[in-house]
This record gives sequence, structure tokens and C-alpha cells, in this order.
Amino acid sequence: MNELLVDIRDRIGWVTLNRPKVHNALNENLMAQITKAFYDLRNKDGIRAVVLEGKGKSFCAGADLHWMKKVAGNSREENYRDSLRLAEMIVTIQRCPYPVVGRIHGAALGGGVGLVAACDYVLMEQKATWGLTEVNLGLVPAMISQAVIQKIGLGQAKAVFLSGEKYGGQRALDLGLAHELLPGEEKLDGRLKELLKNLKKTGPKASRMAKELIWLNETFANRPEKLKDLTCQMIASCRAHPEGQEGMAALLEKRRPDWDSL
Repeated sequence: MNELLVDIRDRIGWVTLNRPKVHNALNENLMAQITKAFYDLRNKDGIRAVVLEGKGKSFCAGADLHWMKKVAGNSREENYRDSLRLAEMIVTIQRCPYPVVGRIHGAALGGGVGLVAACDYVLMEQKATWGLTEVNLGLVPAMISQAVIQKIGLGQAKAVFLSGEKYGGQRALDLGLAHELLPGEEKLDGRLKELLKNLKKTGPKASRMAKELIWLNETFANRPEKLKDLTCQMIASCRAHPEGQEGMAALLEKRRPDWDSL
């Protein structure tokens, strides 16, 4: 059985964790496949968004216990190389040029929270359970910490990193880990369908540049003059590009932009 399913349907990429018997727990094989899937999708033309989801009862219940048992006996250097796989996976998702939408249900624990944090937009089922439980095992959420802190901030990260507690969906919404909370998977899928429809209406180049804009603001936050120059260059490029010209013309002519003609 393929541990990861990758499909492109109607301009949407679908990346589905497919280890339902173990609640889509992460091991070295699955992490490598997720990294490769998102790396390959960045080179696909015509994609408007990517959905990250999990088969079965849970989104992702963290690290696979058998894998953890195996790496526990490894040397420090071997554990370092193993950890790089998880770190690379998170960064590859974050740097995907298309909007990444997380469809979260059931459990999202440990490394699963890292996957959630790496998504751009997160729809979470109301009964979902999440938590950074690493400290209960004598570990820390090291490789996913940057993504999580970027999402919920340092103050809230202190609480969830240190407590090791599990939380419900409302807590995820309150902290900013999730953007919307939906009552039941039927409502979850209905809202996902609506969101994807809206994402497909946006300018393809503008959508990619919007993600780049976020990265620029994070990277050059302490260099305001550099950030000002780069953002001014970006909007100038947008306005001069055929896509920007079409978008502004459509606004003035009170019609939908024809992105496909560009």
C-alpha cells in the first residue's frame, strides 16, 4: 500500500497521508515521500492550490512508535540526520509556491502539528484533538518549533510546548493554529470545496507572489529599507505584468478576469 497518495484534480493538488491503521503516524519513509511530493508539485503548471489531508480516523498522530523505537538506539549523529528529514519536510511545505490548505480531523499530535503549522490555511473539524506532547516522552518539538511559533507566537508556544497537554479544536482556533472550525466532516468538506473554488479565482502569478511577499516580510523584518525596496519592486512588477493588467481591466470593465488567456 502506498503510504502517500498524490493526485491532481481540476487544478488542485491532493496530498493524502495513507497510513490509517496507525493514524498516519510519521516515519522516515512517509516524511521522505511528503517532501518529494511537495517538491514535485512546485514544478507543475496550472495548479492553483494543494490540499494536505489524512485518510482514516486521524490527520496525523505524530511519530510512528516503531520508528521512534528504532531511532532511539541510534547515535547522536544518526539522530541528527534523521531530524533533518522532518525539518526539510516542513520547509518544503512552507515554500510550496501554491496555497497549501490543511484539512484536519481526528488527531493532530507532535509532528502532525508541525504539518498543520506549515499549511497556509487550516480547516479543522470541531472534534479534532491536537497537542505538542513531546515533553511527556522526554523530548522536545525541535524541528517543528519554528513553524509553530510563526503561527501562534512565542507567548502561546511557551504554554503548549511546556505543558504537553492535548487540546480541542476551539483552542487551536483561539491560538491561530487553525483558521476555521467546522462541526463535522461533512461541513469540513463543504467549506473546503468553497475555499478551493475561491482560490481558483485568484490571479495565478499574484497568488504565488503573495506567498513570496510573506516570506520577504519574515526574512527582512529587521531590514526595513531592504524590505521597502523589495516590496515596491514586487508591486511594480505586478502592475506591469499582463496578469495585473488583465485584473485591473476586468475591474474597470466590471467582468471576471480571464487568467487562462494570458
